[in-house]
Amino acid sequence: MSIRDFMAAYKRVWESQDSKGFAALFRPDGVYHNTPFQAQTGPESLAAYWDRIKLQDDIFLQYEILAETASGGVAHWNVTYQVASEELFRIWARSTGTGLPDRKPGDPLPRMELDGMLSAQFDRDGLAQDVRIWWHSMPQPTT
Repeated sequence: MSIRDFMAAYKRVWESQDSKGFAALFRPDGVYHNTPFQAQTGPESLAAYWDRIKLQDDIFLQYEILAETASGGVAHWNVTYQVASEELFRIWARSTGTGLPDRKPGDPLPRMELDGMLSAQFDRDGLAQDVRIWWHSMPQPTT
């Protein structure tokens, strides 16, 4: 697998909310660092982490390959989605370290934008052995 193949698959599994497909991109001992301080290793852990994507609706991901080597690469990615549950909104707020933004009961859940970088290394069989992402997020302004 190349970084181009990986990013096309990453887009597909995010937009289609495919947890098993996400885990299948990795070696059995493959590692996904969703932050510099948290990592998921192995198919069960990877799929369980990716299950949170099921709390998103109307997902759109785009990316640009910035560097490519024979065994890896770097890409910039941007995703927008509609938060589909209060649970996901709380997960996002905790991950940003900012707490929950002010919302009144009954206010609609926001559409989010995440912008990030991804670095990946692949084994000889083309499976991801180490993927690291760094990202920031914010609610999109309501119109």
